Amino acid sequence: MADVSVERAETRAPAIANPAPLGLSAFALTTFVLSASNARFLFNGIPPVTGAIALGLALFYGGFVQVIAGIQEFRTGNTFGATAFCSYGGFWLAVAFTLAPLFGGKSLVDLASGGVASEAATAVGLFLLGWTIFTGLMFLGTFRLNGALMAVFFFLFLTYLALTIGWLGGVPLAGTGSMTWVNIGGWLGIITALLAWYTAAAGVLAGVNSRFQLPVFPMG
Repeated sequence: MADVSVERAETRAPAIANPAPLGLSAFALTTFVLSASNARFLFNGIPPVTGAIALGLALFYGGFVQVIAGIQEFRTGNTFGATAFCSYGGFWLAVAFTLAPLFGGKSLVDLASGGVASEAATAVGLFLLGWTIFTGLMFLGTFRLNGALMAVFFFLFLTYLALTIGWLGGVPLAGTGSMTWVNIGGWLGIITALLAWYTAAAGVLAGVNSRFQLPVFPMG
């Protein structure tokens, strides 16, 4: 009788859908838009001014939605997914909070016009350096997962690294030198977004048992 009770309890337990495609999709779209600004792809302004269009995405889709996906990953017992989605959701919320004058703080444009461009650029560079280190550690965690995620985190690491070099050089705000590293970071971010969309699509197709499946190259 005990076994029957356990089976009935398991039957009544609600199934938890795979939250990874949602988290990856939120990450991909937000990254794509801001990276397009950094790369000046379809944008002619100077980042991060034109990147302001990404603030809504950073707050709601890249931020809140990714955190929700991460919390659901906790429920499934996926430590890597929970850490990644909650962390990068927090990253986008921090970006939105920092850049939006709505929250009472000065935007980077205000800081630049106030004569503290180099200090602001260094602060952003330090912020990105921390995320570069974190992403490198997360990349190590993908070695036992699948090739698709390895590619996402590898290019994300390169994206953060290029942007860190650009911002620590004081280029985006101080107006000196070249925007090369920021532009490179933008193009690497676009590649990262496309890879994340691919991985998300693979998860969705697997979840609906589609006849058309995208390989993710599982690791040993």
